Amino acid sequence: MSNDPLHGITLKVIVEKLVDFYGFDTLAELISIRCFTHNPCIKSSLTFLRKTDWARKKVEELYVKSLSKFH
Repeated sequence: MSNDPLHGITLKVIVEKLVDFYGFDTLAELISIRCFTHNPCIKSSLTFLRKTDWARKKVEELYVKSLSKFH
């Protein structure tokens, strides 16, 4: 079994869980990227994050830090 908390989890699931938990307003405060601050939606956020490694890394780090809060 992998110790990587991101193992087997898609970017879509990560973004959906973060949005469900924090909402786009709080997400935009935690990670200031345009896809969360200007007309945010899951689809446009995924498109941006799949092309932008540094932003995806920030989102994945927030997800890992937030895992204990989701349960």
